[in-house]
Amino acid sequence: MRTTKKLTSLFLALLFALSTSGCGSKQNVSSDVTNSKAGSSASSAAAQSEKTVAVAALKGPTGLSMAKLMDDSKSKKTKVNYNISLVSSPDEMVSMITGGKADAAALPTNLAAALYNKTSGNVRMAAVTTLGVLYLLTSGEDISSIKDLKGKTVYLTGRGATPEYAFDYILKQNGLTAGSDVKTVYESEHAGLAAKMIAGSVKIAVLPEPFVTQVLMKNKDVKRSLDITEEWDKASGGESVLSMGCLVVSKKFAAENKGTLDTFLDEYKASVSYADTNTEETAALSEKYGIMQKTVAEKAIPNCGIVYIDGDEMQSKIPAFLQILYKANPKSIGGKLPDDNFYYKK
Repeated sequence: MRTTKKLTSLFLALLFALSTSGCGSKQNVSSDVTNSKAGSSASSAAAQSEKTVAVAALKGPTGLSMAKLMDDSKSKKTKVNYNISLVSSPDEMVSMITGGKADAAALPTNLAAALYNKTSGNVRMAAVTTLGVLYLLTSGEDISSIKDLKGKTVYLTGRGATPEYAFDYILKQNGLTAGSDVKTVYESEHAGLAAKMIAGSVKIAVLPEPFVTQVLMKNKDVKRSLDITEEWDKASGGESVLSMGCLVVSKKFAAENKGTLDTFLDEYKASVSYADTNTEETAALSEKYGIMQKTVAEKAIPNCGIVYIDGDEMQSKIPAFLQILYKANPKSIGGKLPDDNFYYKK
């Protein structure tokens, strides 16, 4: 337990929380094991295996991507039985995955790399699940490109973490320097910065979803001027992806339960696809399971960067992203680039 607490405190400074809720306790969405009996194949629900996979996810984009999986598991329509915990901060998930309370967890990508390094390879990345969720919002400012930010003041969150490194990198690739060409002011919380944008006291800000949607819903003078993910793609020449979140699995669990893990990944991929193509239904599930309000989710889902990228594509894109973070601050990924064993492939 003492080791787990030390790990948790070590990573807190590195985190960019994809969490979209500043309050709320952990919520477990569990499905009881189905005992298969002769003749049970007539049931409309798929027979679940006796193995239960414990999964930890953040309230927010990763929670949205698992909404359908939660519902299908509860209705016993999945091949695997799941116990999915929705938590409010990445440090809770670090404790769960390092303490053996979770077999898989949806973590910020840089934290996954840091955890791999600090635990001597005891976690593996199974899939990229969330691309950039950051957008540049403006009120009364004409900003149509990154270069238009020269001489401006931009408010952000995520000092010392991925948002800062990503924004500074994009500025640099566009011939600008944070602090001199563009003044950057960092707020401690998404909600606080969103409130200032709504009140009109901040004119340019970089915020993640669903705070972007909340601001746009409450202040009609604010507009979404730039998609930071698209700006990253331009800056990197398409050689990397701005990956804010990924799914990691315990090395021990992967080694001992490969068949179950691969089935879970297939079912999770289907849940991601459902979220991408069934916005209204996913938003309803989001409210049902306490992820976020339906009205906010409906507008936010298309801009939440929910994806499922695994295998060779994952391994071809993520190292370049981690290399950029490493150059900005080696500590952001645990001091070194992960080796090839970091990537789990089916």
